Amino acid sequence: MAGLGALARKIFGSANDRKVKTFRAKVALINALEPEIQKLTDDQLRAKTDEFRQKLANGATLDDILVEAFAVVREASFRTLGQRHYDVQLIGGLVLHSGQIAEMRTGEGKTLVATAPVYLNALTGKGVHVVTVNDYLAQRDSGWMSQVYRFLGLSTGCIVHGLSDEQRRDAYAADVTYGTNNEFGFDYLRDNMKHERGAMVQREHAFAIVDEVDSILIDEARTPLIISGPLEDRSDFYNTIDTFIPQLTEEDYELDEKQRSASFTEAGNEKLEGLLGAAGLLKGGSLYDVENVSVVHHLQQALKAHKLFQRDKDYIVRNGEVVIIDEFTGRMMPGRRFSEGLHQALEAREHVRIQPENQTLASITFQNYFRMYGKLAGMTGTAATEADEFADIYSLEVVDIPTNLAVKRIDDDDEVYRTVQDKFNAIVKLIDDCKERGQPILVGTTSIEKSEYLAEMLKQHGYSQIDVTDAAGFTAAQKSEGGKAKVFAVLNARYHEQEALIISQAGLPGAVTIATNMAGRGTDIQLGGNAEMRLDFELGDMPEGAERAAAEAAIKAEISELKQKALAAGGLYVIGTERHESRRIDNQLRGRSGRQGDPGHSKFFLSLQDDLMRIFGSDRMDSMLQKLGLEEGEAIIHPWINKALEKAQQKVEARNFDIRKNLLKFDDVMNDQRKVVFDQRIDLMDGENIQEAVEDMRHDVIEDIVSRHIPERAYPEQWDTDGLLQEVRTLLNIDAPIKEWAAEEGIADEEVKERLRKAADEVMNAKSERYGDPIMRQVEKAILLQTLDNLWREHLANLDHLRSVVGFRGYAQRDPLQEYKTEAFTLFETMLSQLRQITTAQLMRIELVQQQPEPAQEQLPEMHAHHIDPLTGEDEMALADARLAEAANRDPNDPSTWGKVGRNEVCPCGSGKKFKHCHGALD
Repeated sequence: MAGLGALARKIFGSANDRKVKTFRAKVALINALEPEIQKLTDDQLRAKTDEFRQKLANGATLDDILVEAFAVVREASFRTLGQRHYDVQLIGGLVLHSGQIAEMRTGEGKTLVATAPVYLNALTGKGVHVVTVNDYLAQRDSGWMSQVYRFLGLSTGCIVHGLSDEQRRDAYAADVTYGTNNEFGFDYLRDNMKHERGAMVQREHAFAIVDEVDSILIDEARTPLIISGPLEDRSDFYNTIDTFIPQLTEEDYELDEKQRSASFTEAGNEKLEGLLGAAGLLKGGSLYDVENVSVVHHLQQALKAHKLFQRDKDYIVRNGEVVIIDEFTGRMMPGRRFSEGLHQALEAREHVRIQPENQTLASITFQNYFRMYGKLAGMTGTAATEADEFADIYSLEVVDIPTNLAVKRIDDDDEVYRTVQDKFNAIVKLIDDCKERGQPILVGTTSIEKSEYLAEMLKQHGYSQIDVTDAAGFTAAQKSEGGKAKVFAVLNARYHEQEALIISQAGLPGAVTIATNMAGRGTDIQLGGNAEMRLDFELGDMPEGAERAAAEAAIKAEISELKQKALAAGGLYVIGTERHESRRIDNQLRGRSGRQGDPGHSKFFLSLQDDLMRIFGSDRMDSMLQKLGLEEGEAIIHPWINKALEKAQQKVEARNFDIRKNLLKFDDVMNDQRKVVFDQRIDLMDGENIQEAVEDMRHDVIEDIVSRHIPERAYPEQWDTDGLLQEVRTLLNIDAPIKEWAAEEGIADEEVKERLRKAADEVMNAKSERYGDPIMRQVEKAILLQTLDNLWREHLANLDHLRSVVGFRGYAQRDPLQEYKTEAFTLFETMLSQLRQITTAQLMRIELVQQQPEPAQEQLPEMHAHHIDPLTGEDEMALADARLAEAANRDPNDPSTWGKVGRNEVCPCGSGKKFKHCHGALD
């Protein structure tokens, strides 16, 4: 069958080939226009932008002007950057414009590819977002490509961490906005917490191009973006809950130490219902009524704290604080706290001060953020293996773009060793061999720990490690002794700007660079070194003139000579220290070598002790290999091993996809509610007059309270007049003669509703007359928005708690997702009912005091942004905040306080020069 498929592809071409062929026809039309476009002056070329906009205003579509617009961008790029788009780059641009993913190998110039579709779509005036993986790449790409856009009359903005709202608003107002996935997502969440439409920073979500699309939409999408703020002090609640647990016996709960989970038995539930009822904490008749979801969650956390966590093993108590102990390293982790109320439960158990719990104020997954865009596209070197997920979750197709030049890289079969030590010994031996012939080496590891392990082994073999922040020292050391000096550098995706410099020089003859899979993304490894990075680094702000021209010529000549040496040695040798659970990550590493037709080599080294090898019975394989006579230090190499590994990776990929898809199903429930709430907020902010909406709420509240206390077609003597009177006083602030009404002959519930509506309306009309219509309309809007925000935050916490306990419904043969949908809807209805009641009660009670108005200043709660890196477990936003704080605390006169300073940052000494031309200058 496989043979028949190959034969059919040979005759008819693959589906991908057919797609590419359709784009080639458009490229031919663009090429045909080139001579005509080349004849235009700069001013005439720039005038094309206004011409295109006029055509669009007259009813033309983007596709109508596509061919000419792409030809204009190609010419503008050549005039500003000296780079002319290859045909395959134009194909990539056409794929992006059509709202698909362009898979292009490393070194094919994806940054330049995006310029044509970005320009074309920006002509609509709706704004185009170009999304990158870190601040450094956002700044680099926007600075680099803005030359093209500026030449053609378009504005460019860049969103990075630490900007003010004003700066963000200006950047989003630009025709083209570069930024990171985190910043775009957090700005969306923060915008939907603002109380004035003018305070929002983002415009509509029209078109986004996501660079490194697999990394952002798959890897990073495993964790949501969360904005949190501290809750009010609930120490009494936690202390009360804590007193219940010692009263339980072993029959009242079940523990699963392996999964670190705990649940209550039927007997435990009954006992807890009694205890909660006595403490006044039980709403309704049952512990598992939807109103008690938060209490159940905290009871389970308290049970975990008492039964699954051990003092001095999982945590210690120091200076009146509960400090977590890392289960892997045994180190204390001050500052880190368990989430979802578990840390507070431990503090209650240990009778120390209970610190306020952080509450989720807003949250969104990347999946749901990026699905808001009218058109979405992406580019990466590795997307094909995840094509199903892109199609299923984002409705994105992957198109494999041919390389400009044929790939000459040699990909060897994997070498499998019995132990990790044998494997790393073989890697060090290969590094020595490459060093001897001056071949540059990139070693890819799956974690920072593995990088450090290999670094220690190299040090034991006489190598010395270079500081990654010392790019000049790195370059000089790697070039010394003709590239044979025993030095290496380790990159771990912490300092993006310095790492880009190091990775750009990893193609020097004999260079040894150890990197985690994430390090140095977005930067090309060019054999002999990256000329552009070196010129910027070494010459930087040197003025134009004979001296600079001579220096540039010398650097380019040296790079050319070094490139020939690297080519003669076989090009870049990529070594994988183990297989990742995703083939895509392995392909990313391999793709670093063999760019633009260069020679190269790649090989993966494995051991039976690797995580992935354990998936398919390495114990059995180990005994089999010993019987076959595999000695210590020997490897087995066979294509069958590669095929078996690929199958194992496919299984893991499918499992991970299922996990992400399942999580998304739960998040989609919240997302539907989020859309309703956020859209409602915008309508409220846009509305000049929401009096009618507030009046409808008031009438609904009256309808509810009368219906609760006067049953349908009931006689007046059956009415709950006391209860109705109490609710009317509480919610409407009216002293209505309910008992007198009940004594009237022939009165019914509709008459009572009408009288209450009239009385409540009169109160509100009197307030409007007293304070003035405009002021009351403003007050109504402010109270409604504030109440909606407070209830939405509580609702998010309830959904989090519901999500954590709903899985147990599976034991009762009930579908947890269906249960979650049903109860989440009930909670949402409850929230809307509370919104009507609280808003009505506040407006009926409010009295205004006339005073001199102060300048309007929006009061938002204290907020913290969080996005956990799925690979390292670190909070990316906390690290970014720490770097900002470090920069803010620098003493200009004391270099020891400066910490890590980026080469292109302004020097902290206050000279106004870049750091690399001041205190960071080469000696």
